[in-house]
Amino acid sequence: MGTSVSAAPTVVRTKNFVADAAALILEQARKAMAERNEFRIALSGGNTPAPVYDRVAAEALHVRWESVHFTFGDERCVPPADPESNFRMGRENLFVPAGVPEKSIMRMRGEINPQIAAQEYEDQLNAIATNRGEPVYQHDLILLGLGDDGHTASLFPGTTALEETARLVVANFVPKLNAWRLTFTFPLINHARHILFLVGASKSPQVINRVLAGDRQFPAAQVNPSAGVTWMIGES
Repeated sequence: MGTSVSAAPTVVRTKNFVADAAALILEQARKAMAERNEFRIALSGGNTPAPVYDRVAAEALHVRWESVHFTFGDERCVPPADPESNFRMGRENLFVPAGVPEKSIMRMRGEINPQIAAQEYEDQLNAIATNRGEPVYQHDLILLGLGDDGHTASLFPGTTALEETARLVVANFVPKLNAWRLTFTFPLINHARHILFLVGASKSPQVINRVLAGDRQFPAAQVNPSAGVTWMIGES
């Protein structure tokens, strides 16, 4: 994929976090639809994006959902109906309220063997890319969060997935959780046309500042696509 000079991130600090984040997502959707007649977005899990997804569902009245391709940046190794499932959160807050057709959603199968699930997901992405004549599947927008330990997606400090340079999706064992996670890797994340970090008002300013300063002990600091990165940071 080569090395490109990364642009400085755009940092937006806002008291209207949900509205501003939803507006940026919908703007990226409109732009991609106009340029390529489709919109490829990877969703993040956790609590922070849920109200954003609600807002997108309510405001996306003119989005052609059949032309949107939803993927997930990571997933917990649980069944899709489990309360911990990122898919379940996306389904309840976005897919069902917006009436997104099932064919537009590519779910990570957290309920099967993690290595098999990761390979299956990567194979699906590669098949789409190959069919379109692309060397690597390219997202128009990847949504990411920020953990208190500086992790993003399920790329936790000290885990093997941080060193991955070839695979796009891997099963990553997280010792601090004593659990497996499915996650995008940096080669896939950094190939996106745009990245949007969604960071709530409760997040530690020290962690945010150290990531923005490029402190690579925090995995989120290794997100550096040659395209754009926006940090949407909530303020109370």
